[in-house]
Amino acid sequence: MPFIVDLTSGTVEREYRSAERGHYGGSILGLRLMAERTPAGLDPYDPRALLYVAAGMLGGTAAPGLAKAVFLAKSPLTGVAGEAHALGPFAAGMRGAGARALAVVGRAERLSYLLVQDGDVTVHDAEDLRGHGVAAATDALRARHGEDAHVAAIGPAGENLVRYASVVTDLAYPAARYGLGAVLGSKNLKAVVCVGDAPAEVADPGAVASVAAHYRASLRSNPLAALQHGEPGFAGWTGERPAPGYAAVRNYSVPGEHGLRVPAAAGYDGLAVATSGGCPGCPNDCLKVYAPLDLPERRTGGLGQEAFLSLGWNLGIDDLDAVLTANALCNDLGLDPVSLGGALAFAMECAERGLLPGGPAFGDAAALPRLVRDVARRGGPLGDLLAEGAARAARWLGPRTVPYAMTAKGAELPCFDPRVQPGIGLGYAAAPAGPRYDALEHDLDFDPELGLVHSFAEAERVGAEPAPVGVLDAERGRRTARLLRLWSGLDALNLCVFASSPTRPLTIDHLTALVTAVLGEEFTQDDLLEAGQRRLDELRAYAEREGGGPDELPARFHDEPVTAGPHAGAVLDRTAFSEALAAFSAELGWPTPPTPS
Repeated sequence: MPFIVDLTSGTVEREYRSAERGHYGGSILGLRLMAERTPAGLDPYDPRALLYVAAGMLGGTAAPGLAKAVFLAKSPLTGVAGEAHALGPFAAGMRGAGARALAVVGRAERLSYLLVQDGDVTVHDAEDLRGHGVAAATDALRARHGEDAHVAAIGPAGENLVRYASVVTDLAYPAARYGLGAVLGSKNLKAVVCVGDAPAEVADPGAVASVAAHYRASLRSNPLAALQHGEPGFAGWTGERPAPGYAAVRNYSVPGEHGLRVPAAAGYDGLAVATSGGCPGCPNDCLKVYAPLDLPERRTGGLGQEAFLSLGWNLGIDDLDAVLTANALCNDLGLDPVSLGGALAFAMECAERGLLPGGPAFGDAAALPRLVRDVARRGGPLGDLLAEGAARAARWLGPRTVPYAMTAKGAELPCFDPRVQPGIGLGYAAAPAGPRYDALEHDLDFDPELGLVHSFAEAERVGAEPAPVGVLDAERGRRTARLLRLWSGLDALNLCVFASSPTRPLTIDHLTALVTAVLGEEFTQDDLLEAGQRRLDELRAYAEREGGGPDELPARFHDEPVTAGPHAGAVLDRTAFSEALAAFSAELGWPTPPTPS
């Protein structure tokens, strides 16, 4: 039962969809509303465009893996449905305020915010918050509505319609990808504020407690859960340097030895702002907050796993303080670190090749804060250009720069290299919403020699047998589709991928027991996979309606092999990639995609 908010007229209505089964109040329902209520070809910034925000039927429940909220709209970066999930307490805040979902259309005459309280939604003026960063805006809104208010806000990047602007919830937990913050900005919507503490109801509290007890007991025995739970966590890159070809270095242009450092664990000492309690009911504490001591605003330093790679190695930077500063700035200004890193890396490579005179340089850590601010505020010609994203910037700069835009479907790629892990590459290319690193597990996890043995049985349950990481064939395509379907089911229900099967403590049996316990209706593995398939089908149908981009990757991954280390020679053979892509599509029941030119 979403609230339908029209910012143009100021009206709020309720739409009853509880009799319509299979959407779980999450992204599937949002996609249906987008398809039903918006015409094809609508500009993402058109007032008629629909923005969907939801905890759904499960998000915000005090249990492991149930803290997520989904933000969904037509992406100004890709032109197809952009879906981003926020961890942290915001979903619980929505449920406490009496809302499971909001669908927002129209455009407010003045900068405004939505207040959700006691099951009502009202629109309030926010002109005094124009230009404020996320932290300042959140502080001001909590001063009005109480320190316990939960706030999803945009920063200057969203107000300035940066195409990869993010929405940041409760200071440190972003819904980062695909420019959903710019959609809020286009609607003159600064924030959504939730007030209330009504707990999310569960049908069987005892069964939920049993799953939670299992999760707590697994924190030490499951290697990924232990890594996430410990400090500095799985987003705090430390220890041995990954092998060449594992991660993007200097815009993916250095697939061999590079000499960049990984921080020592001691480098994080004293920099923690918060390391526990982010997601209500989940003991894993995956997303921790780190920032340099001299940064004026440290609370926005929520550290996702991609930040160090996107804002560090991908830019030729290995200075931890520089990366943590840039990450905290991204959250305060409302920018996706992945797309920002991709756009900056594109500009740096173009400058290095003489295609962007006066452009930024790889390795210039001192210039990074200024570059972040310039993009967020569209400051100067370069900031304004890169605010459009790498793909559009390349079209503006000319065809000689296009090969250096590391994008798929118009969105900057995450920083895990598909040459070494071809299933990741298939996911980047073929996922109908665009590339996202947490859309499916890494190929390395299922390698018979290098993988996580504890995850093999879970993966086999969905038809993903262990296989050598570098093999690219039709079976790789089918295996990738099956893993994508599983994690799509998690996304459809707002279940956290960082807590769940196949590699984390919530096995498929635990997940189905958890959903059954919350909803009070039997939920099976088939139901989970069916939800995943339905979500993928809805995303693909919307992408086809809107003329979404082709299922392909930049030529670099097909033409420039890894040159050193245990993965030397790894490259995505074009013929094998096409065959795997055809098998991927067939597994999902989709037509064979055209062969890339």
